[in-house]
Amino acid sequence: MKFVVQSKTLQTQLQAVSKVMNTKNAMTILDNFLFIIEGNTLTIVGSDQENVMKATMDIEDSDGDGRIALNAKRLLDLLKEVPEQGLTFLVDDQTLALEIQFLSGHLNMMAVDANEYPEGDALTGGETRLMIPAAVVQKGIEATIFAVSTETLRPVMMGIYWDIHNDDITFVSSDTHKLVRYVNSEVQPGMERSFIIPAKPAGILRSVISGEDTEVEVLIGEKNATFTVGRYSLTCRFIKGNYPDYTRVIPKDNPYEVQVDRAGFLRAVRCIAVSASQASGLIKFDITEDHIHLSASDADYALSAEENVPCTYNGSPMTIGFKAQFMVEVLSNLKGETVLLKLCDPSRPGIFTPEEKQPDEDQLTLLMPMQTFDY
Repeated sequence: MKFVVQSKTLQTQLQAVSKVMNTKNAMTILDNFLFIIEGNTLTIVGSDQENVMKATMDIEDSDGDGRIALNAKRLLDLLKEVPEQGLTFLVDDQTLALEIQFLSGHLNMMAVDANEYPEGDALTGGETRLMIPAAVVQKGIEATIFAVSTETLRPVMMGIYWDIHNDDITFVSSDTHKLVRYVNSEVQPGMERSFIIPAKPAGILRSVISGEDTEVEVLIGEKNATFTVGRYSLTCRFIKGNYPDYTRVIPKDNPYEVQVDRAGFLRAVRCIAVSASQASGLIKFDITEDHIHLSASDADYALSAEENVPCTYNGSPMTIGFKAQFMVEVLSNLKGETVLLKLCDPSRPGIFTPEEKQPDEDQLTLLMPMQTFDY
């Protein structure tokens, strides 16, 4: 078997596919890329058993169809050092000996029998097909992925929940300390479906569609889904279980509203966080009509800090505590220049939303407070 491929194009495709692969695998075959040659098309496959990533590209001078598995690390290391040029792959179909020829030399290595490569979970037929603008998928993942839980005791929280309605798609994530709900009504699916995608494939999907001005084809099966955009496709297995009813934990009425500049507030939180207790990360917010007084201390290291941030507030003075790390995450992932913080009392969660709402979008972040009486 023989084919010619452009080095930098191949490197780009391999780097994309490699994101789904683990550095350590129980099955050594998964340390390899699977190459499938059909006519003048090369399909590159990578897998971690639960997720399968594929990329296609054009090849030249192909003299026959075939399948081989090639060591991922060695191939990527080679392509990092080879300048842009055509690479000729020569494979002995009997011995699986491989020679890669380039302008100034060649590399010899052994391929692996492609029959050992696992197929992964195939879609079972009867899938639901949905076309979604790539920008909608990217915004939904970017808005929610930071709040995905890493606690293995509650696996259903370790992914992004896609709640598809007739008139919108809602993306939800939560780690029980914070919850993000992003609703986009730009696309109207005309169906009711829901599933949970693990954080890893969600992050891969976001990177693949970044900057793509096209649509993502989603084939939704019973246990998994395949996302196809351009020359890439990603098949991922759903997280089993029922996602908690997120609508029940979002307060219906937080009457007090704080309006504050997002960038200035974020800078102040980061500054004060330096002096927050390493154990709790608590920052205390004393909110009055025209400013927020931020304070934090760490008695173990004799640290303390205070700062005032201008705001507009329509309620009675209130003191509430939030964890510094969570506040930084929330403010960093909200869009717009101004943030609205809606409160009820110091024991109830705060609701963060951007003041400048985009058409067809509704983003909300809930953050649980911390006790401040022993501050």
